[in-house]
Amino acid sequence: MSEPESLRGSSARNRGGVQRVEGKLRASVEKGDYYEAHQMYRTLFFRYMSQAKHAEARELMYNGALLFFSHNQQNSAADLSMLVLEVFEKSEVKVEDELLECLAKLFSRMEPNSPERVAFVSRALKWSTGGPGKLGHPKLHQLLAVTLWKEQNYSESRYHFLHSTDGEGCAQMLVEYSASRGFRSEVDMFVAQAVLQFLCLKNKSGASVVFSTYTEKHPSIEKGPPFVQPLLNFIWFLLLAVDGGKLTVFTVLCEQYQPSLKRDPMYNEYLDRIGQVFFGVPPKQSPSYGGLLGNLLNSLMGSGEEEDGAEEALEDSSPIELD
Repeated sequence: MSEPESLRGSSARNRGGVQRVEGKLRASVEKGDYYEAHQMYRTLFFRYMSQAKHAEARELMYNGALLFFSHNQQNSAADLSMLVLEVFEKSEVKVEDELLECLAKLFSRMEPNSPERVAFVSRALKWSTGGPGKLGHPKLHQLLAVTLWKEQNYSESRYHFLHSTDGEGCAQMLVEYSASRGFRSEVDMFVAQAVLQFLCLKNKSGASVVFSTYTEKHPSIEKGPPFVQPLLNFIWFLLLAVDGGKLTVFTVLCEQYQPSLKRDPMYNEYLDRIGQVFFGVPPKQSPSYGGLLGNLLNSLMGSGEEEDGAEEALEDSSPIELD
């Protein structure tokens, strides 16, 4: 027998063994013996890991978590979900879309706002970019954002969209967010905040896609540019200024639109950062923001002290509100 055939045979035997074990565990869960089944899953997990059978451990824990979720056994399911992550971490498996989709599916089955879900997403994001202090893989952020959008958790959905590459999806979510939760007078503010935050993260293309998609699809925005709302005109001009890179244009633009920018005290803080990133404006010696606002900015953009500061975040990458 050739070596590839031998490997295939070994893989088939392992798969058959996992299927037999899964059948027994499934029967135990179906009978309602949740505790016993959960303990058996954990026992098998450590046995497989000690034998370096990472693929088998991952498959067993993933299917077991989904099984427990289907029986509304949230704690057991969340525990096995964490074990799936442990396999990823210890086997040093390559980050691939298929694995990210598995994590997103587990996330979607967890109860919203549960401590287990917060811990899971924080750990998943750290794994997806190789360790603490990183924002997480853009694809995983996009999948999480879509799940949260379906749950109408718009604020946390926006946070994850900001760290994805899905500007169009972000805009569509913001249209729904504005229509269902906002006032008509605030339609411009929903997209302004998102565009400014995308720019703070050095994501110029994402900012442009969000703006164009949102203004095209929002039922309360007349076609432009120019727009009826001054704030939308400011954002339009700002995106053009960012492309041009001329500090004088940026400065005059911010001065001319101060009445609109005063509608939200965070706008000028974001613009200070945008000035540093795109126009070479030196950082302030003493930032005017502090406390909660400073923490939100740091969570969104990183400290800003290092060259790639906009790509760094707090060690805990769990979703936060940016309102």
